[in-house]
Amino acid sequence: MLKLVGTAVVVMVLGTMAGGAQTTTQAPAVSAPAAERTTPFPAVNAKEFTAASPTVDEVNAFLKAIWGYDDNRIWSVAAIEKTKAPGVARVVVFVADKTAPSKTPQTTVFFTTPDGKHAIADQVIDFGAKPFEAEREELQRRADGPAEGAASKDLEIIEFADLQCPHCKEAQETMLNLAKEIPQAHIVFENMPIPEIHPFAMRAAEEGVCVRKAKGDAAFFTYAAAVFDKQADLTPTGADATLAAAVTAAGGDPKDAAACAETDLAKDDVHASMALAGDLGVNQTPTLVVNGQLLPATGISYDLLKRMIAFRAEQDGVAVHLQPTLSNIP
Repeated sequence: MLKLVGTAVVVMVLGTMAGGAQTTTQAPAVSAPAAERTTPFPAVNAKEFTAASPTVDEVNAFLKAIWGYDDNRIWSVAAIEKTKAPGVARVVVFVADKTAPSKTPQTTVFFTTPDGKHAIADQVIDFGAKPFEAEREELQRRADGPAEGAASKDLEIIEFADLQCPHCKEAQETMLNLAKEIPQAHIVFENMPIPEIHPFAMRAAEEGVCVRKAKGDAAFFTYAAAVFDKQADLTPTGADATLAAAVTAAGGDPKDAAACAETDLAKDDVHASMALAGDLGVNQTPTLVVNGQLLPATGISYDLLKRMIAFRAEQDGVAVHLQPTLSNIP
């Protein structure tokens, strides 16, 4: 998990960079967009660039991949140093905000591995100009939950959610708006129940699998919306009626759905979705995965989330034209 300096957002970076380590020691260079040359970053010292790999250009490409959505974020690569561990480099980056030129730049530090494919910050993350590509391709193969929106997976937004999770309920307005405002998106729901916290989440997920099996993807989304709407009634005395009503709203038969939920087919489907979340490092709900990049579904503004999605899409060759809203009109 790489913390983004200057914002409360935490972006979990996944993917694999092709190619190996460089073999010659690099010289420091202007480290980011031209606008940075006029910012008061500390002067670059050539003595701080002792590692053969990664290069300044590789570091900048990586940072652009994860930070490029933010037009106000600027940075300067301050050091790429050898460490005691063979082939492991220590990368130091100064980060600033163009809207706060008087504020002292902050420092981000991470380490890169000898193969040039991974970085280590709070956790091991993937490094390179396309750090999400491997996960994007894997998800295009494995994420097979209920889907809506575009048929093409060129821009795929996957929501990992727990039907009894209050924050997941809050995120549903966001998901509805994304479906309306980004028609290029293929939106997938993947079950990630957390039964240790939400005792009826697993059953709700299993019945949802059965609704989808009987009535299709659109029916599942109707069912999920109904469960979220009455989420407070998922109690020992209210869960049966709440789930039955949600199944009925989706056009299904509550008795059939309840019976189906007890089968291995339904349980295996939910566990496969949970396993996918685990393989990606998803450890909280709700979490969005946009073309392989993990993003928070709550805790940031909707406009910021849209910009992050549009930037990710642009990096993958998909044009997303965001419509202005009252909150982002200059």
